[in-house]
Amino acid sequence: MPTRRGRGEGGLHWDEKRQRWIASVSLGFTPAGKRIVKRGSGTTKTEARAKLKEVLRDQDDGLAIAPHDYTVAQAVEDWLAYGLHGRSETTITTNQILARTHVIPDMGARRLRDLSAEDVDRWLVRKAQTLSTRTLQGIHSVLNRSVKRAMARDKVKRNVVALCSVPQGKAGRPSKALTMAQADAVLRAVEPTRLYGYVVLSMLTGARTEELRALRWDHVDLVGRPEDVPPVPAHVAVWRSVRVGGDTKTRKSRRTLALPQRCIDALRAQRVQQESDRVIAGARWVETGLVFSSRVGTSLDPSHVRRDFRAALAAAEGIDASQWTPRELRHSFVSLLSDSGVPLEEISRLVGHSSTAVTELVYRKQIRPVVQSGAVVMDRIFAADPAETQREL
Repeated sequence: MPTRRGRGEGGLHWDEKRQRWIASVSLGFTPAGKRIVKRGSGTTKTEARAKLKEVLRDQDDGLAIAPHDYTVAQAVEDWLAYGLHGRSETTITTNQILARTHVIPDMGARRLRDLSAEDVDRWLVRKAQTLSTRTLQGIHSVLNRSVKRAMARDKVKRNVVALCSVPQGKAGRPSKALTMAQADAVLRAVEPTRLYGYVVLSMLTGARTEELRALRWDHVDLVGRPEDVPPVPAHVAVWRSVRVGGDTKTRKSRRTLALPQRCIDALRAQRVQQESDRVIAGARWVETGLVFSSRVGTSLDPSHVRRDFRAALAAAEGIDASQWTPRELRHSFVSLLSDSGVPLEEISRLVGHSSTAVTELVYRKQIRPVVQSGAVVMDRIFAADPAETQREL
């Protein structure tokens, strides 16, 4: 005679209407006192028992039982809906594009419980044939965070995505810097345009584009305090950016920079231009206090800055405007200082990096002076003519 199942072992019965064996288990009660019952079904007793064992195993592991049909797409959509709270609009949009362009179409139909590390590895390797390494890191991050969130909510036992590394993708567009001759050509080309002050300040101070778009007039001093001891030069306080909360990229990115005379002249011209815009806009003017703003005072859109920058560069001799972006003005700042022999430590401080290691990593192609003191000494010690070396000894 078959033995009766013990308490907590679940039950197994035939459902005549569904024509399936039903496995069920009671998992206790909700805070409202309602019994929690989870079920699995199969066409045979063996299949139904297997479903019941899986449910009980998850229960022993301390997991709430997630629906068997919970998919990767559902996990990603849940993360997009609830996991990006407090992030900037740009960050949210970027993650939505990555998720709905690359993650959901390729992996979304897969049941989350069935997702394996092999699935993720094959997906990333396939994507590496067409995407850059940075984009691969982005889509891996979207999937990883989605599954991590699902795991924290007992939808899956473990996050297999965290076990997978990101392969090397297609080579992206290499960063580059303007030479001195190109820099002169760029400044001449943009001088008649509204972007002149923006370009001059970026190239001559190394400020990030996100910092310039958030720069306010109350952080600009075009006179300084020459009577102080020591005298305070004209300067700009780079204390804000367009990031969420207005903070700069890092704490050391907050810096106060003395202004070259060309920057002072350009900012004075910018103030005159903005006063003219205010008069023309009339009631449409929005007072934001920004140094660089639209014709009605609102903040600049980065895509518009890039478009206007390339339009201005079209007049620069010997420069392909389509191959340059505003962020490369900062690269040019580093390159020009390096070519002039400014120590790496000083360059790192000027661009607001936390250490020289960051400067070397990000701008390694722009750090040009070759350390040659060792070679000079070795040439003196080991002269090309052995006989001459012997005579000196």
